Amino acid sequence: MPERGPIKAWLTDMDGVLVREGVPLPGAAEFIEALKSSGKPFLVLTNNSIYTPRDLQARLARMGLQVPEASIWTSALATAKYVDDQRPGGSAYVIGEAGLTTALHQIGYVLTDSNPDFVILGETRQYSFEAMTKAVRLVEAGARFICTNPDETGPSPEGPLPATGAVAALITKATGKSPYFIGKPNPLMMRHGLNTIGAHSENAAMIGDRMDTDVLAGLEAGLETFLVLSGLTKKEEVDNFPYLPTHVADSIADLVELV
Repeated sequence: MPERGPIKAWLTDMDGVLVREGVPLPGAAEFIEALKSSGKPFLVLTNNSIYTPRDLQARLARMGLQVPEASIWTSALATAKYVDDQRPGGSAYVIGEAGLTTALHQIGYVLTDSNPDFVILGETRQYSFEAMTKAVRLVEAGARFICTNPDETGPSPEGPLPATGAVAALITKATGKSPYFIGKPNPLMMRHGLNTIGAHSENAAMIGDRMDTDVLAGLEAGLETFLVLSGLTKKEEVDNFPYLPTHVADSIADLVELV
């Protein structure tokens, strides 16, 4: 493997790296403060499309993590960037919440159920049978099917919840058409995020707790990768994958000195 230069920009997943079930993980606050003090560009990433960056900034602040709004990058923002590149000034039928609809409004998209360019599916707290029926009919009529992320389940204090990937499977089964997923592990999410902070993959790093999303996306985007063992993937599971992270650490606390 060729020698990489110093890390000049950092991308980090949120759940399982900085927080878990609404509680900050040890070292998270110190890591964020080290990033801000260093002046290096950084992004906190999440596949969750429910919340706007401002919402997430407030939620993190209540946990003691002071992350600037501009340093939060969601699958909703990445999805908006993607469809804006594909069809500027277009239209979409959306199943999702404020994080997704706000991102689309900000790029000038019209949200409509009348002959939209795209059907876009994101997380929502309540999936409506009527809305999914409309999505099926629009996809069958020719609208391009886009999803904010492929996650099949999401965490909650009561246990896993069905998420975007699971609902997308229902629409795919009904239409025979598979969606294009924007969020991790699609490296587009990383590349678009890096572009927003003026950083480049050859001197950037990605920190995550999942081999199948965070590490894979970082690898495919050309980033140095750090797997932390504070979330989903356990140390004994790493060798089950056909690729490896650049580094493995117990938690984000072990990476503070690297900033």
